[in-house]
Amino acid sequence: MAQQTITALFDRYEDASTAVSKLEAGGVPHADISIVSNNEGDRHSGSLKGDGDHVSDDTREKAKDGTGTGATLGTVVGGAAGLLAGLGLIAIPGVGPVVAAGWLVATLTGAGIGAAAGGLAGGLTGAGVSEKDAHAYGEGVRRGGTLVTVRADEARGPMVMDILEQHGSVDLDQKANTWKAEGWSPSGATDVTTPSGAGLASGRGRVRAYPSSDGSL
Repeated sequence: MAQQTITALFDRYEDASTAVSKLEAGGVPHADISIVSNNEGDRHSGSLKGDGDHVSDDTREKAKDGTGTGATLGTVVGGAAGLLAGLGLIAIPGVGPVVAAGWLVATLTGAGIGAAAGGLAGGLTGAGVSEKDAHAYGEGVRRGGTLVTVRADEARGPMVMDILEQHGSVDLDQKANTWKAEGWSPSGATDVTTPSGAGLASGRGRVRAYPSSDGSL
């Protein structure tokens, strides 16, 4: 059965975390969910599991300016208590300090893709997201948003999309058009219609599903 990468951007972390909890309650394994939330000003320090003093000075400095992935706090892949119990602090080039957990984050930190392939946008395009949308999602997180990304098969996809839409996801195109009017330009991304095939999103404006780039979970 064909696999999809389903994405949604939220203005409020609280809405995104509620959606994540609903996804897990609906039977989606936490191993198939990822959350990345802007942490400017340590806004999520109370959400991190463990002692914040154990975060190295190097990690904090990198998280402040987004110069590298740095180290992580927490498991970043979730555990028996669920995905949100594995939130960790990392820095993503071009995005800055975030709290994050899940498969996408493990890919970024484990493979060093953050520095090598354009940070969050590189990780998203590697998962099948179109380059244009990937850069917009990265900008959304940089501006204070929270990104939820789910791997799902076609049977589970509609349920995942419904939950993400029902809990406050925002219209990516509308956001991107506003940012462009303010002078934002997605570095390295083309602003043309994606041809039929990989990277073409289906679904609604607030929640999008992309064919998995490798056809597997």
